[in-house]
Amino acid sequence: MRKERLIVPTLAVIAVAWVAAQLLSSILFERSLHQALEDLEARGEWRVSRTESRQGWLSSHGRLILSPLLGRPWRLELNYNARHGILSTDVEGSLLPRLDTVLQQAVGEVTAPSVPRWQGRYHTLSGHSELRLALAPFVIQQNGRELSVRGARLRLEGVFGDWRLRVMLDQLTLTDGMSQLAVGPTVLESRYTYTDGAYHFSQRDHLNIETLQLSYPAFVMQLSPLDLRSHMILDEGELRIKGELEVGDVLVPSEAPDTPLMNGRIEMELSRLNADAVRHGIRRLRQEAAWGDSSLPMAEGLLARLEPDLRNMLSDSPRLDVMTVAIDSPLLGIRLDADGALFFDARKLDELSVVDLDKDKEQAKWLERIDGDFTWYEAPTVAALWLGLPLGTRELQFDVIRGVWRVNGRPMPEFWP
Repeated sequence: MRKERLIVPTLAVIAVAWVAAQLLSSILFERSLHQALEDLEARGEWRVSRTESRQGWLSSHGRLILSPLLGRPWRLELNYNARHGILSTDVEGSLLPRLDTVLQQAVGEVTAPSVPRWQGRYHTLSGHSELRLALAPFVIQQNGRELSVRGARLRLEGVFGDWRLRVMLDQLTLTDGMSQLAVGPTVLESRYTYTDGAYHFSQRDHLNIETLQLSYPAFVMQLSPLDLRSHMILDEGELRIKGELEVGDVLVPSEAPDTPLMNGRIEMELSRLNADAVRHGIRRLRQEAAWGDSSLPMAEGLLARLEPDLRNMLSDSPRLDVMTVAIDSPLLGIRLDADGALFFDARKLDELSVVDLDKDKEQAKWLERIDGDFTWYEAPTVAALWLGLPLGTRELQFDVIRGVWRVNGRPMPEFWP
């Protein structure tokens, strides 16, 4: 009899615990989504808005709109439906790209079998999230030009402060009359780590293009493969951007089917961009975006208002280090093996104008702030001939003094007016 009396309270406790767990799962999912959207906006590249949101203890749904912070040439509308469980939340929805009127008229119509669907899962206890998207083939047509994408897949996963992205594209083909550019397969891998509000962040990207082919009626060029790596770091003092480009064999089959026109590698780093100025510029951009509307996302005079921040980014005398330039042309018999660095003079920055950079006089003032040097090792004889140096010269020392180039102590010859 006592056991029978315990059945009802036990069931009641289980029911209350289940309801509480469901409610907690819903609250944690909503908090995680809100935090993720705030962190995305903090990067200063995206505008994020939630036009619809309904939170429930069994399920939630809503609609998000993502667009570039600078202007609104396009936007992504994401609809989601979340089913909350005790240990995880399953999410699914649709992804609809939208173009503004001007861009839509320029690009033309996009044809696709259906609206792209995506799926995801949020783990309540660990906070780990994952999202998967598969795109069916689609075509964009405009005035005889055609862009065809033959299948793409995306996977995004991670936790607060650490996200990983992997995008795979089977093939992209751009056709313009008799000319054609074919790219793929292509893989993009990215990892983004950050602190609250993206005050500090680090992002690593690796783009691999297995093959690239450019075809004309009487000319074909092939490249395989191409790798682009980048590493961006914003810490307490500076923003640093390091990049590396590796180009595989570039072939021209009609001229030399077995001998590459070129291949090589370039590695460089831009550093000493003032971190506080970068963060202040991002906050100003977000403020400008908040003032805009759909017809005028950014008010006039934006560049003038951003000018103090842009100049302050240069206050620590940025430098560009070119660690490696190793380019080989077996077909032409020329090899470029060089390194060097450029420096920017940050004194009296108030004398410079970003707004007037389109004027020749202002461009000359900026060029006068650049100094540096580059060395070309084991230069071929033809390079010395081009530069008017003795034919036995094997090392070329390029100096930049107040924007003026010299080579081995001599003024650089003018190759064009």
